[in-house]
Amino acid sequence: MGRVVNEIRSSVPDAQVLVVDDGSHDATGSVARRAGARVLTLPFNVGVGGALRVGLLLAAREGASAVVQCDSDGQHPAKSIGSLVAALSHSDIVIGSRFAGDRDYQMVGPRRWASKLLGWAMSRVHNSELDDVTSGFRAFGPNAIRVLSVELPPEYLADTIDALVIAKSHGLIVSQLAVEMSPRLAGVPSHGPLKSGVYLGRSVLVLVLSLAQLVGQRIWRSS
Repeated sequence: MGRVVNEIRSSVPDAQVLVVDDGSHDATGSVARRAGARVLTLPFNVGVGGALRVGLLLAAREGASAVVQCDSDGQHPAKSIGSLVAALSHSDIVIGSRFAGDRDYQMVGPRRWASKLLGWAMSRVHNSELDDVTSGFRAFGPNAIRVLSVELPPEYLADTIDALVIAKSHGLIVSQLAVEMSPRLAGVPSHGPLKSGVYLGRSVLVLVLSLAQLVGQRIWRSS
């Protein structure tokens, strides 16, 4: 965590680094503070969607012009943050894609199948090529901050799939930017067959429910 904060501060010295400590039981908060980050400590674990919404809500209240979401395991390259923010000049949400362009990032089995399915569906929803919609490395502009800080649910994959469905319902523009992921500094990837199969099933369920909600909203607005 400390190294990630230091790299971000070095790459974007004018940015405020916020760490949302999602009810952790380790030294996440203290390590982040020592590295110079601002820390919001939640009393219990609310999940990635809930943690992201907390960060966006603070950003909305303080008038932030852009927010970049990244993981604490060091895979998201701090050097690409500036490029993501720059791409907000023509988009409301910019996804840092592991697969776009000539990137050779590998994902196999059910996780790759889920990624392809979700990317295919969201590309058609937004009429834009989106091949890495589960990426947790993304930038949000003012309109996205305003909308998602209020409407983003805390459920599974809410920070990825639900966020994109909500973006569509509010007419937000979503695009992607090719990024090269860094080696993981911490944490253990969950790529086992059982977990990957569960991930695929849950991803499909989230996709179906999210799209059904989007269709329902359109019907309600047109009636």
